[in-house]
Amino acid sequence: MRKTFVLDTNVLLHDPQALNRFEDNQVVIPIEVVEEIDRFKRDPSEKGRNARQVSRLLDQLREKGNLAEGVPIDAVSGGTLKVVFCRSETLRQLPPELKAGNGDNNILAVALEQRLQEVVGSQPPVVLVTKDTNLRIKADAVGLIAQDYTTDKVDMADLYPGFCERWVDADQMDRVKTGDGLPADAIPEQPVAVSPLQANEGVTLVDLAQPAHTLLTRYNGRTGTLQPLQKSAKAKMGRIQPRNREQSFALDLLLDPAVALVTLVGKAGTGKTLLALAAGLHQVADEHLYERLLVTRPVISLGKEMGFLPGDLEEKMAPWMQPIVDNLDFLLGGDEGQPVRGGHRPPRSNWSDLKGMGLLEVEAISYIRGRSIPRQFMVVDEAQNLTPHEVKTIVTRVGEGTKIVLTGDPYQIDNPYVDAESNGLTWLVERFKGQLLSGHITLMRGERSELAELAANLL
Repeated sequence: MRKTFVLDTNVLLHDPQALNRFEDNQVVIPIEVVEEIDRFKRDPSEKGRNARQVSRLLDQLREKGNLAEGVPIDAVSGGTLKVVFCRSETLRQLPPELKAGNGDNNILAVALEQRLQEVVGSQPPVVLVTKDTNLRIKADAVGLIAQDYTTDKVDMADLYPGFCERWVDADQMDRVKTGDGLPADAIPEQPVAVSPLQANEGVTLVDLAQPAHTLLTRYNGRTGTLQPLQKSAKAKMGRIQPRNREQSFALDLLLDPAVALVTLVGKAGTGKTLLALAAGLHQVADEHLYERLLVTRPVISLGKEMGFLPGDLEEKMAPWMQPIVDNLDFLLGGDEGQPVRGGHRPPRSNWSDLKGMGLLEVEAISYIRGRSIPRQFMVVDEAQNLTPHEVKTIVTRVGEGTKIVLTGDPYQIDNPYVDAESNGLTWLVERFKGQLLSGHITLMRGERSELAELAANLL
């Protein structure tokens, strides 16, 4: 059955192509939404760019006919679009508390009028689509059906972990060790139902006769075989060695130049950023596979903004990049057991020497649009604070010979416009699942400290 979807402004600002996501149903845009889009179009941020894109799209649709009467959105889908005014008599039917005539109440009135037409049989069922939680509550209070915009949402319970287990015979495990690889179709039937293997997925082989006997492998999507982890085992990265199974899978992906895109998801302290930086430095400074290590992160603060920061761009970026500097200092420090006054913490090396040699570049993500970045190892930290559009902008900057790594914790988001299920990082994980050029690992166990792991689990 066709439905009528009344869209709120925040849906279009979140996804300017939202008009094309409702298949053969009718989409209604309240005139209040058009007014709010007009107010946002001068904003220099992503919201402003999206507002301008929505305005251009509406103008293109206007050429097909009268928007007040309804125009086809797409000849294939069969959906239609209408722009509707808020009638004063409908606004008066709202409860007294909602008659102030602000933007949300006007949108509610339009949805209510569409619902009233549904009652008399001239309209299909009406649904108000908004990312505003309070507006959904208001809509429910006046008897309207309301829902979030879920087209680009990813259910965290179903997020692709990037690794799995397969039970095999001992001789099959030996076959993997010899280097021939184990064809995926030679794996025996599993005790429980399993999903098909994805390209570059980490696979733990478990001996059917001795479950304590295991072997870590990676599924090669090109050959259709399971291959033993080789990159992480051969790498010599000083103090950095994988401490658990997931970190071994992650390092194997990070050290493989054939995997151009790697995403690492995990709670605080699982080693996402440290592993990415260690792998990047190793391949830039030791193996010379890339020209430099490029590190960036969104400029979004935890809590109240500090205001304008003094100095040039590098000085302004210093507070935001301090977590990166901490990890680099750890990686570039002396021997772990070297005694120093007050304990055994190694003295910090001057990581700015790497910048002076052109091996390291730390920059703001705000200025990446329009760039082309070839032959670099690129790390985007705290990527859970990016929108899907911003992630697309960043990944499409990657040039020939560049490897990009995005890390983040979907449950620690400071950007008010995304959440754990709609941020760009989780969206990217699902979109690139199974691609030959990409790999993903969800890191499960915290390795920062016993206290940090306890806090991440309890708080």
